[in-house]
Amino acid sequence: MSVSLSSLILLPIWISMAQIQQGGPDEKEKTTALKDLLSRIDLDELMKKDEPPLDFPDTLEGFEYAFNEKGQLRHIKTGEPFVFNYREDLHRWNQKRYEALGEIITKYVYELLEKDCNLKKISIPEGYGVIVLNPNENYIEVEKPKIPVQSSSDSSDEPAEKRERKDKVSKETKKRRDFYEKYRNPQREKEMMQLYIRENGSPEEHAVYVWDHFIAQSAAEKVFFVAHSYGGLAFVELMIQREADVKSKVTAVALTDSVHNVWHQEAGKTIREWMRENCCNWVSSSEPLDTSVESMLPDCPRVSAGTDRHELTSWKSFPSIFKFFTEASEAKNSSPKPALTRRSHRIKHEEL
Repeated sequence: MSVSLSSLILLPIWISMAQIQQGGPDEKEKTTALKDLLSRIDLDELMKKDEPPLDFPDTLEGFEYAFNEKGQLRHIKTGEPFVFNYREDLHRWNQKRYEALGEIITKYVYELLEKDCNLKKISIPEGYGVIVLNPNENYIEVEKPKIPVQSSSDSSDEPAEKRERKDKVSKETKKRRDFYEKYRNPQREKEMMQLYIRENGSPEEHAVYVWDHFIAQSAAEKVFFVAHSYGGLAFVELMIQREADVKSKVTAVALTDSVHNVWHQEAGKTIREWMRENCCNWVSSSEPLDTSVESMLPDCPRVSAGTDRHELTSWKSFPSIFKFFTEASEAKNSSPKPALTRRSHRIKHEEL
């Protein structure tokens, strides 16, 4: 059984302190001296002594990993999936290794999107036929600035020796607190703070921002949305804030296992009517693809995505989604007015 260096050192000290405390008053000086000795030990550095350097490869091959034909990350020698605990009792090092590999995989995914999907990664503004929103990135993390602590000696009338002793105790207490915080949360080396991105501080804000700055200003006459999970809620919020603009530009909306709720979001009657005619929600279900699924909400039709796994609903329903888009586009080209008439009759029938 492996034992860390800190355990080998701290255990004898604990025993020594217990033995000293069992002694009489004469042992107080020894206890004080031992405490002083402990305060001089940099436990943070001690924990790192047996830790390998945080120097990791910058390629998948360097990590000895590769993606197989199924898109699964596997070790090139053993064929095993990724193992987080690569080195026992070195959680901090394992976490840093995991983060370094994650950065490489992120770049690899971008390369796949550009190479295999013919997408082009560009900085905003985007000027292409496909816009991929990123509603989950609403803030960046930066190191929290350290606020200097004003020494109590500045406004105290205490003797200089006593002030120095109190300052020393305060610094030692902070040092121990910082150490135990790092021990409890080893991957958090620094105190971080979140800076929210201006006008993009939530998925809903992001959807409105992209609409105002890119989609609404584009020359596209037919706009189609595919919104998964919380993206459906963000789209409904977009409709609430930009109803007239969305209706004039959007041809059809495909939702996949959307979590929107027209009642909780207080979507008006005209929005619900438009969604019934122009939206469809492919939901997780064990029923075959496109099988009608009953809904208690008065919004868009719900059909099965052909899978009961939430994360696969978009991929499984793509063939039906693009067929839905094609039919909506053709209907808009050929006869938009009859479509409005059908919607009108349908609404009256449902109201009856």
